[in-house]
Amino acid sequence: MKTTLLALISLVLFSTGCSATWSGIKEDSSDAKDWTAKKIDESADYIKEKTE
Repeated sequence: MKTTLLALISLVLFSTGCSATWSGIKEDSSDAKDWTAKKIDESADYIKEKTE
């Protein structure tokens, strides 16, 4: 009985941790995508300025 209860509690904690990790990964990926797009736009503007 104790083993089953311990396994159940461990599973709940593991699932919660994985959920939080997945949310963090999605947020970080979104931030990286936005940062990259911003840098590409800035670079394109810089090149346009220098070539005109």
